[in-house]
Amino acid sequence: MGHGYILGFLLVWLIGYDQDLVKGVKGLACNWGTQTTHPLQPNIVVQLLRDNGFDKVKLFEAEPGPLKALGHSGIEVMVGIPNDFLAPLASSVQAAVNWVQQNVSDYISRYGVDIRYVAVGNEPFLKTYKDTYLQTTYPALQNIQAALIKAGLARQVKVTVPLNADVYQTDSGLPSGGDFRADIRDLMIAIVKFLSDSNAPLTINIYPFLSLNADPNFPKDYAFFGGSAAPVVDGSISYTNVLEANYDTLISALEKNGFSNMTVIIGEIGWPTDGDPSANPAYAQKFYLGLMNRIFQGQGTPKRRTPPDIYLFSLLDEDRKSVQPGNFERHWGVFYFDGTIKYQLKMGNGKSLVPAKGVKYLRREWCIMSPDASMIDPNFPGSLSYACSYADCTSLGFGSSCGRLDARDNASYAFNMYYQTMDQRKGSCEFNNLTALTTLDPSQDTCRFEIMIDLGKHETAARHSSFAIRKHTSTMALILALLLILYGAF
Repeated sequence: MGHGYILGFLLVWLIGYDQDLVKGVKGLACNWGTQTTHPLQPNIVVQLLRDNGFDKVKLFEAEPGPLKALGHSGIEVMVGIPNDFLAPLASSVQAAVNWVQQNVSDYISRYGVDIRYVAVGNEPFLKTYKDTYLQTTYPALQNIQAALIKAGLARQVKVTVPLNADVYQTDSGLPSGGDFRADIRDLMIAIVKFLSDSNAPLTINIYPFLSLNADPNFPKDYAFFGGSAAPVVDGSISYTNVLEANYDTLISALEKNGFSNMTVIIGEIGWPTDGDPSANPAYAQKFYLGLMNRIFQGQGTPKRRTPPDIYLFSLLDEDRKSVQPGNFERHWGVFYFDGTIKYQLKMGNGKSLVPAKGVKYLRREWCIMSPDASMIDPNFPGSLSYACSYADCTSLGFGSSCGRLDARDNASYAFNMYYQTMDQRKGSCEFNNLTALTTLDPSQDTCRFEIMIDLGKHETAARHSSFAIRKHTSTMALILALLLILYGAF
């Protein structure tokens, strides 16, 4: 996911019909991320995709469960290669041949997976990576393409590199001034030429939310599609939303360097619903309503009337994602982690969002702060910190869905998230006599006290410790802020 300073975001007209869907509903594309403690079963996710008109999906790596479930589903697949794999793939054609055999050829031939793209890396040129993948991305791309040719799949499966929108910029502040970032311009031109010669697309991730979130003076309406924002006038063109301005900045960069006909895919675009004051269901619904209207109307941009494929980010919330960019990182899903609906959308032809079917949950019981417990108990700060170290407390931040809870309910939320994350195991609601179990749902207003998906087995403590490794400095900062709120309340 990205950190662009760039203007914005994009939209799509996805080509083709899904014969299993309501006739006349155009196909949609989305990302399916799996960094979650309690994942839905892959077959349930595939049904969720089909029920809601998604006929294209992007996976961030070649995971067997999702790939097998996508076999014979009628859904086209883009399968990703994580950045950590780029170095070995760049250094050895045989490593690329082996990767393609195991993660592309086998799934196509044995399971009937309709793989159309291999995404080599994920935003490898982000400035925050400090050139880590600068030398390995292009060679890895070349070797994967060579491996697809050797496997006889190069016509069916195309290579691409999902890049953040910060790989291009405009010195003039206008889309017509677009060009590739100066420090990687030669590399970008080489990659684009290679993709063009291979009849493969360029993939760009665009995030209007991040533009709004990063700049307190950013005109809010410009992130949406209402047409009420003061336009950015670029010659004869007036841009009223960041989607069109951002996308056309890229098109200008391509035209300027001799690639006016380059095919572009929007690999990620979306709006989170929690973890930040601007990340809320109302804004997300407004964003997607405008986006969907453009999709179903087949509306492009001033420089390209034919819209590209666009992959919504994301299908489901992911509670194991890094919160380094912000607490909102775990809340990008159109659906909650369990496939329930956050807000209503029309998915074309009058069809509304459909929730996941067949989801099984743990017992309907919650771990809360005991009515007899005191927050001045010396064990309280450490217990709260422990709970939020192993579970996701990002909904407790300022301006978030649970940000208005009082001090005791704050603590109850943290204790319950730990209890649920630990699969309601015996002893996981024992915090030095500070907690108690209840069968009365403590959810209130916008704050959901979760019951987790039943994974079908109680895993060993190994998962407990692996989750601990994923703690982030920013999570601890949240805990400290939470403690200040709590102690300030009594």
